Amino acid sequence: MMTAADTLDREIEDLVRVARDHVARHEPITDLRWPDGVRIAVNFTADFDAMLLRRLLNEPPMQLAKGEFGGRVGIWRLIELFDAHGVKATFFTPGRIAELYPDSLRAAARSGHEVADHMWEHHVPKDPALEHDHLRKTMAALESVTGRRPYGTRSWHTQALLVGEGFLYNSHGHASHRPYYIWDAERRSRMLNLPFHYSIDDAMYYSFAWLGSANPAQRLSDTDRVEELWWNAFWQQYQQEGGYLNICLHPFVSGRALRIAMLERLIQRMKRLPGVWFPTCEEVARHCLANHPPRAA
Repeated sequence: MMTAADTLDREIEDLVRVARDHVARHEPITDLRWPDGVRIAVNFTADFDAMLLRRLLNEPPMQLAKGEFGGRVGIWRLIELFDAHGVKATFFTPGRIAELYPDSLRAAARSGHEVADHMWEHHVPKDPALEHDHLRKTMAALESVTGRRPYGTRSWHTQALLVGEGFLYNSHGHASHRPYYIWDAERRSRMLNLPFHYSIDDAMYYSFAWLGSANPAQRLSDTDRVEELWWNAFWQQYQQEGGYLNICLHPFVSGRALRIAMLERLIQRMKRLPGVWFPTCEEVARHCLANHPPRAA
């Protein structure tokens, strides 16, 4: 007869096994170095969801209107901000957005920003054939508007599928604070991940009724508080060579005027220091792949 102690031992053994598998699948870049003169790479990324995620969750009209603000106003404010300060951003964009707001994507591409994959309608179908169809439709839609296929993604797409379609990186995991390589669960493919974290995600601080959350879960932080939190995250990475920071924005969230002003202050503070690089995620990925490739399988 199995005792409570036996059950606990088995549960611990299972946890240890999972942890070891996790370590074996992840490959950090231990000696990360950027181009000459660069101390830290800062990726400004924006998930250009507009109202798609709100529709998937069947949220009320007021939430849909928030998303629409991102497509009509917020995205343009972010492009203008980044262009004014020489920041090259990455806009992770669902394929459907190319049908809804093509002019903003064309403007982003003309300014040298990256337009990358964010799924067809902000979700990945469970059926493999349909998943592949969604990915290819997104690739075609983004290329038709920007003139260039996406090489990066922020998604739950199957890693082997992404590798097979020529994607260079995913920016979706949180297993480290710097770029790292990861094998999929079947050990069929390995891919670069450019991590972000919800502590540097505007939706975690500025969203009222975020994803249908109840009243006790509401968050509406002032911009000064968020600026200092993100500055401290930047400063921690800046103090060591090979620093990295991935800031996740949403046009319907950070496209509001006060938050644009905060982002401008934050960028200006960063630019006062030497060795700060504001590339696209694709630029970071190509640098890592060329200068810090994964170990031989």
